[in-house]
Amino acid sequence: MATRLIDIHPHIISPDTKRYPLAPLGGEQSGWSAKRPATFEQYLAAMDAAGIDKAAIVHSSTTYGFDNSYLADSVAAQPERVDGVFSVDILAPDASDKIRHWVGRGLGGLRIFTTGSTMPGQAPWLEDPRLLPGWEAAGDLGLSICVQMTPAALPQLEKLLRRFPKTPVVIDHMLKPPIADGAPYPGAQFLFDLARFDNVYLKMTSRNTAEAQAGKAAPESFFGRVVQEFGARRIAWGSNFPATEGSLQDMVDDLKKCIAFLSPEDQHWIMAGTAQKLYPHLAD
Repeated sequence: MATRLIDIHPHIISPDTKRYPLAPLGGEQSGWSAKRPATFEQYLAAMDAAGIDKAAIVHSSTTYGFDNSYLADSVAAQPERVDGVFSVDILAPDASDKIRHWVGRGLGGLRIFTTGSTMPGQAPWLEDPRLLPGWEAAGDLGLSICVQMTPAALPQLEKLLRRFPKTPVVIDHMLKPPIADGAPYPGAQFLFDLARFDNVYLKMTSRNTAEAQAGKAAPESFFGRVVQEFGARRIAWGSNFPATEGSLQDMVDDLKKCIAFLSPEDQHWIMAGTAQKLYPHLAD
């Protein structure tokens, strides 16, 4: 049976801090990972209950820093069903070697973490030349690069998009644009403008589906505009479980409700097809 649903943004946390020591970026463990962690086995059970076929699990930088060992060990246990998106210190002289190391451990995507719950604001180093060897190495290995960032870093990101036009870049949480004022969503223009870069892909998460149902926003008008600008083949869904509160089943239900107005083909691309382009290990 063809894959119907892929989650490209869950996180997993181990209770074994001896084998997998805590080393969060920013120095303080994220609140969600401390209060409601989910192990790999718990996430697999939640996948089964929610009807999710496969996943690209995202390393938790706010728990483990740049040590992707728990993610790699988990992916090795179910390589036919899950891929892993790892992080490295992209400014370090050995970033390229570290990228090749984690790819050798079976992980299929890179994530650049420049902001988050333990690192508020926007790190200024997306245009640091020390980043270039690692970015280039990831592209040479055929990896997509996921970026967690704020709109403040868009000028720096655009330079990278132009310099490496063949490397797919996945934007976490679609940059969380302000859309509560409703259509035509002028506050999201910076997001729509990114559509001119063919190598930009959007990660539609549970944060986005919630915000598309708040204030004057509506899923039909907001996601309809996003699909109009980018095309569904450049959009993939990720749950953000368990960082976002609630059950995985509720997040899946919310996704399906929010994209029900799209054609079956567009729904397929958002729910599985685009994820299989970004993470070929998950292809049928």
